Amino acid sequence: MSRAPRFFTQEQISKRITSGHGQGMGKDYQPWLTIQDVPSHGVSHRIYSHKTQRVHHLLSNLELYVFLILDWSSSVQDIREQFPLNLDDTKEICLEHGLRHPSIQGSDQVMSSDFLIDTNNKNKPQFVIQVKPLKELLKERTIEKLEIERRYWALKEIPWSIVTEQNIPTTARKNLEWLSPFVTEHIDPDIWDKLHLISYYFSKKPSVSIIKLCKEVDVQEGTTAGTTLQYLRILIANRLIKFDIQQPFQKLKGSDLEFDLEVSYVANQ
Repeated sequence: MSRAPRFFTQEQISKRITSGHGQGMGKDYQPWLTIQDVPSHGVSHRIYSHKTQRVHHLLSNLELYVFLILDWSSSVQDIREQFPLNLDDTKEICLEHGLRHPSIQGSDQVMSSDFLIDTNNKNKPQFVIQVKPLKELLKERTIEKLEIERRYWALKEIPWSIVTEQNIPTTARKNLEWLSPFVTEHIDPDIWDKLHLISYYFSKKPSVSIIKLCKEVDVQEGTTAGTTLQYLRILIANRLIKFDIQQPFQKLKGSDLEFDLEVSYVANQ
Protein backbone atom coordinates (compact mmCIF):
# COMPACT_ATOMS: atom_id res chain seq x y z
CA MET A 1 0.00 0.00 0.00
CA SER A 2 1.12 3.59 -0.54
CA ARG A 3 0.43 5.15 2.85
CA ALA A 4 0.63 3.83 6.39
CA PRO A 5 -2.76 2.63 7.66
CA ARG A 6 -4.12 3.41 11.04
CA PHE A 7 -3.09 1.13 13.88
CA PHE A 8 -5.15 -2.05 14.38
CA THR A 9 -5.16 -4.03 17.62
CA GLN A 10 -5.32 -7.80 17.44
CA GLU A 11 -8.97 -7.60 18.48
CA GLN A 12 -9.71 -5.16 15.65
CA ILE A 13 -7.89 -7.38 13.17
CA SER A 14 -10.03 -10.34 14.23
CA LYS A 15 -13.19 -8.25 13.84
CA ARG A 16 -12.17 -7.11 10.35
CA ILE A 17 -11.58 -10.70 9.29
CA THR A 18 -14.96 -11.74 10.73
CA SER A 19 -16.69 -8.86 8.91
CA GLY A 20 -15.27 -10.03 5.58
CA HIS A 21 -12.47 -7.53 4.92
CA GLY A 22 -9.96 -8.94 2.45
CA GLN A 23 -12.39 -11.65 1.37
CA GLY A 24 -14.70 -12.34 -1.57
CA MET A 25 -14.31 -11.92 -5.31
CA GLY A 26 -15.69 -9.60 -7.96
CA LYS A 27 -18.46 -7.36 -6.67
CA ASP A 28 -18.41 -9.15 -3.29
CA TYR A 29 -14.78 -8.39 -2.46
CA GLN A 30 -14.08 -6.09 0.49
CA PRO A 31 -10.59 -4.55 0.51
CA TRP A 32 -8.62 -4.97 3.70
CA LEU A 33 -8.08 -1.21 3.77
CA THR A 34 -10.36 1.55 2.50
CA ILE A 35 -9.62 5.24 2.08
CA GLN A 36 -11.15 5.77 5.54
CA ASP A 37 -8.42 3.60 7.08
CA VAL A 38 -5.45 5.74 6.04
CA PRO A 39 -4.28 9.19 7.18
CA SER A 40 -6.18 12.07 5.60
CA HIS A 41 -3.06 13.67 4.07
CA GLY A 42 -2.24 12.76 0.49
CA VAL A 43 -4.47 11.75 -2.42
CA SER A 44 -6.92 8.85 -2.47
CA HIS A 45 -9.61 7.75 -4.90
CA ARG A 46 -12.88 5.84 -5.02
CA ILE A 47 -13.71 4.70 -8.56
CA TYR A 48 -16.37 2.39 -9.95
CA SER A 49 -15.44 -0.50 -12.25
CA HIS A 50 -17.87 -2.05 -14.72
CA LYS A 51 -15.55 -5.05 -14.80
CA THR A 52 -15.93 -5.89 -11.11
CA GLN A 53 -19.28 -4.10 -10.54
CA ARG A 54 -18.06 -2.32 -7.42
CA VAL A 55 -16.23 0.74 -6.13
CA HIS A 56 -12.47 0.38 -5.67
CA HIS A 57 -10.39 2.10 -2.97
CA LEU A 58 -7.06 3.45 -4.21
CA LEU A 59 -4.66 5.14 -1.83
CA SER A 60 -2.55 7.23 -4.23
CA ASN A 61 -2.45 8.64 -7.75
CA LEU A 62 0.04 5.95 -8.70
CA GLU A 63 -2.35 3.24 -7.55
CA LEU A 64 -5.09 4.91 -9.59
CA TYR A 65 -2.99 4.84 -12.77
CA VAL A 66 -2.13 1.16 -12.30
CA PHE A 67 -5.76 0.31 -11.56
CA LEU A 68 -7.05 2.12 -14.66
CA ILE A 69 -4.62 0.23 -16.89
CA LEU A 70 -5.58 -3.10 -15.29
CA ASP A 71 -9.29 -2.30 -15.52
CA TRP A 72 -8.90 -1.42 -19.21
CA SER A 73 -7.14 -4.70 -20.06
CA SER A 74 -9.38 -7.30 -21.74
CA SER A 75 -7.34 -10.13 -20.19
CA VAL A 76 -7.96 -8.99 -16.61
CA GLN A 77 -11.08 -10.51 -15.05
CA ASP A 78 -10.90 -9.38 -11.43
CA ILE A 79 -8.93 -6.82 -9.43
CA ARG A 80 -8.68 -7.08 -5.65
CA GLU A 81 -6.98 -4.03 -4.16
CA GLN A 82 -5.44 -3.77 -0.68
CA PHE A 83 -5.31 -7.58 -0.49
CA PRO A 84 -4.25 -8.87 2.96
CA LEU A 85 -1.42 -11.31 3.56
CA ASN A 86 -2.06 -14.04 6.12
CA LEU A 87 -0.59 -12.76 9.38
CA ASP A 88 0.63 -16.15 10.60
CA ASP A 89 2.41 -16.74 7.29
CA THR A 90 4.19 -13.38 7.26
CA LYS A 91 5.26 -13.83 10.89
CA GLU A 92 6.68 -17.25 10.04
CA ILE A 93 8.60 -15.80 7.09
CA CYS A 94 10.10 -13.14 9.34
CA LEU A 95 11.06 -15.66 12.00
CA GLU A 96 12.67 -17.98 9.47
CA HIS A 97 14.64 -15.31 7.59
CA GLY A 98 15.49 -12.86 10.34
CA LEU A 99 13.23 -10.08 9.06
CA ARG A 100 11.39 -7.54 11.20
CA HIS A 101 7.62 -7.87 10.97
CA PRO A 102 5.53 -4.65 10.75
CA SER A 103 4.35 -3.92 14.28
CA ILE A 104 2.83 -0.94 16.08
CA GLN A 105 2.85 -0.70 19.87
CA GLY A 106 3.76 -4.37 20.07
CA SER A 107 0.87 -5.49 17.87
CA ASP A 108 1.83 -7.23 14.61
CA GLN A 109 0.01 -5.61 11.69
CA VAL A 110 -1.53 -7.35 8.68
CA MET A 111 0.48 -6.61 5.56
CA SER A 112 -1.25 -6.05 2.23
CA SER A 113 -0.46 -6.13 -1.47
CA ASP A 114 -1.84 -3.32 -3.59
CA PHE A 115 -3.39 -5.56 -6.26
CA LEU A 116 -4.18 -9.25 -6.67
CA ILE A 117 -5.22 -9.74 -10.29
CA ASP A 118 -7.10 -12.64 -11.90
CA THR A 119 -6.80 -13.08 -15.66
CA ASN A 120 -8.06 -15.28 -18.49
CA ASN A 121 -4.45 -16.13 -19.39
CA LYS A 122 -3.90 -19.83 -18.69
CA ASN A 123 -0.15 -19.27 -18.46
CA LYS A 124 -0.55 -16.51 -15.88
CA PRO A 125 -3.98 -16.85 -14.22
CA GLN A 126 -2.99 -14.68 -11.26
CA PHE A 127 -0.35 -12.11 -10.43
CA VAL A 128 0.30 -9.54 -7.73
CA ILE A 129 1.45 -5.93 -7.98
CA GLN A 130 2.88 -3.73 -5.28
CA VAL A 131 2.94 -0.06 -6.22
CA LYS A 132 5.82 2.07 -4.95
CA PRO A 133 7.21 5.49 -5.87
CA LEU A 134 10.87 5.19 -6.84
CA LYS A 135 11.99 7.26 -3.87
CA GLU A 136 10.46 4.70 -1.49
CA LEU A 137 12.77 2.01 -2.86
CA LEU A 138 15.73 3.93 -1.42
CA LYS A 139 14.53 3.21 2.12
CA GLU A 140 16.01 0.19 3.86
CA ARG A 141 12.84 -0.54 5.84
CA THR A 142 10.70 -0.42 2.70
CA ILE A 143 12.99 -2.97 1.04
CA GLU A 144 12.75 -5.24 4.09
CA LYS A 145 8.93 -5.20 4.00
CA LEU A 146 8.94 -5.82 0.26
CA GLU A 147 11.16 -8.83 0.84
CA ILE A 148 8.60 -10.26 3.27
CA GLU A 149 5.91 -9.76 0.65
CA ARG A 150 8.04 -11.24 -2.13
CA ARG A 151 8.72 -14.38 -0.12
CA TYR A 152 5.03 -14.67 0.80
CA TRP A 153 3.87 -14.81 -2.82
CA ALA A 154 6.81 -16.97 -3.88
CA LEU A 155 5.63 -19.62 -1.42
CA LYS A 156 2.19 -19.48 -3.06
CA GLU A 157 3.80 -19.64 -6.54
CA ILE A 158 2.00 -16.49 -7.65
CA PRO A 159 4.05 -13.97 -9.69
CA TRP A 160 4.74 -10.74 -7.80
CA SER A 161 6.24 -7.50 -9.04
CA ILE A 162 6.86 -3.90 -8.07
CA VAL A 163 5.48 -1.11 -10.25
CA THR A 164 6.84 2.45 -10.03
CA GLU A 165 5.98 5.64 -11.88
CA GLN A 166 8.58 4.68 -14.48
CA ASN A 167 6.47 1.67 -15.49
CA ILE A 168 3.37 3.72 -16.33
CA PRO A 169 3.18 4.51 -20.08
CA THR A 170 2.76 8.28 -20.41
CA THR A 171 0.24 8.16 -23.26
CA ALA A 172 -1.92 5.53 -21.55
CA ARG A 173 -1.86 7.52 -18.31
CA LYS A 174 -2.93 10.74 -20.03
CA ASN A 175 -5.72 8.96 -21.92
CA LEU A 176 -7.09 7.31 -18.80
CA GLU A 177 -6.81 10.49 -16.72
CA TRP A 178 -8.87 12.23 -19.40
CA LEU A 179 -11.52 9.51 -19.38
CA SER A 180 -11.75 8.47 -15.71
CA PRO A 181 -13.94 11.42 -14.56
CA PHE A 182 -16.68 10.05 -16.84
CA VAL A 183 -16.79 6.54 -15.38
CA THR A 184 -20.21 6.08 -13.80
CA GLU A 185 -22.08 3.27 -12.08
CA HIS A 186 -25.42 4.23 -13.61
CA ILE A 187 -25.45 4.96 -17.34
CA ASP A 188 -28.19 7.25 -18.69
CA PRO A 189 -30.51 5.19 -20.96
CA ASP A 190 -30.24 7.94 -23.59
CA ILE A 191 -26.57 7.07 -24.04
CA TRP A 192 -27.47 4.06 -26.21
CA ASP A 193 -28.96 6.37 -28.83
CA LYS A 194 -25.77 8.44 -28.76
CA LEU A 195 -23.71 5.29 -29.27
CA HIS A 196 -25.58 4.44 -32.47
CA LEU A 197 -25.55 8.05 -33.65
CA ILE A 198 -21.79 8.42 -33.23
CA SER A 199 -21.16 5.00 -34.75
CA TYR A 200 -23.20 5.99 -37.81
CA TYR A 201 -21.32 9.24 -38.44
CA PHE A 202 -17.89 7.78 -37.72
CA SER A 203 -18.44 4.81 -40.06
CA LYS A 204 -19.10 7.21 -42.94
CA LYS A 205 -15.68 8.87 -42.57
CA PRO A 206 -13.34 6.32 -40.98
CA SER A 207 -10.15 8.12 -42.03
CA VAL A 208 -11.10 11.46 -40.45
CA SER A 209 -9.84 12.39 -36.96
CA ILE A 210 -12.35 11.80 -34.18
CA ILE A 211 -11.96 15.39 -32.96
CA LYS A 212 -13.03 16.69 -36.37
CA LEU A 213 -15.79 14.09 -36.59
CA CYS A 214 -17.21 15.18 -33.23
CA LYS A 215 -17.36 18.77 -34.44
CA GLU A 216 -19.13 17.66 -37.63
CA VAL A 217 -21.72 15.68 -35.65
CA ASP A 218 -22.42 18.74 -33.48
CA VAL A 219 -23.05 20.80 -36.61
CA GLN A 220 -25.20 18.15 -38.30
CA GLU A 221 -27.28 17.49 -35.18
CA GLY A 222 -27.50 21.13 -34.13
CA THR A 223 -25.98 20.50 -30.71
CA THR A 224 -23.71 22.78 -28.70
CA ALA A 225 -20.02 22.60 -29.63
CA GLY A 226 -18.30 19.91 -27.56
CA THR A 227 -21.46 17.89 -26.90
CA THR A 228 -20.53 14.92 -29.09
CA LEU A 229 -16.99 14.82 -27.70
CA GLN A 230 -18.36 14.66 -24.18
CA TYR A 231 -20.69 11.80 -25.10
CA LEU A 232 -17.76 10.06 -26.75
CA ARG A 233 -15.74 10.33 -23.54
CA ILE A 234 -18.65 8.88 -21.55
CA LEU A 235 -19.04 5.98 -23.97
CA ILE A 236 -15.34 5.17 -23.98
CA ALA A 237 -14.89 5.59 -20.22
CA ASN A 238 -17.71 3.08 -19.63
CA ARG A 239 -16.32 0.59 -22.17
CA LEU A 240 -19.02 0.97 -24.79
CA ILE A 241 -16.38 2.11 -27.25
CA LYS A 242 -12.84 0.76 -27.18
CA PHE A 243 -9.50 1.87 -28.57
CA ASP A 244 -5.79 1.26 -28.05
CA ILE A 245 -4.93 3.38 -25.00
CA GLN A 246 -1.28 3.39 -26.05
CA GLN A 247 -2.29 5.74 -28.88
CA PRO A 248 -2.83 9.47 -28.20
CA PHE A 249 -6.58 10.09 -28.13
CA GLN A 250 -6.30 13.34 -30.08
CA LYS A 251 -4.68 11.53 -33.02
CA LEU A 252 -7.27 8.76 -33.36
CA LYS A 253 -9.38 8.35 -36.50
CA GLY A 254 -12.90 7.01 -36.74
CA SER A 255 -11.58 3.61 -37.82
CA ASP A 256 -9.52 3.33 -34.61
CA LEU A 257 -12.65 2.97 -32.48
CA GLU A 258 -14.48 -0.29 -31.79
CA PHE A 259 -18.19 0.18 -31.04
CA ASP A 260 -19.89 -2.35 -28.77
CA LEU A 261 -23.33 -2.23 -30.40
CA GLU A 262 -24.29 -5.70 -29.12
CA VAL A 263 -24.24 -4.41 -25.54
CA SER A 264 -26.52 -1.60 -26.64
CA TYR A 265 -28.95 -4.09 -28.20
CA VAL A 266 -29.10 -6.23 -25.04
CA ALA A 267 -29.56 -3.16 -22.81
CA ASN A 268 -32.63 -2.12 -24.78
CA GLN A 269 -34.37 -5.49 -24.65
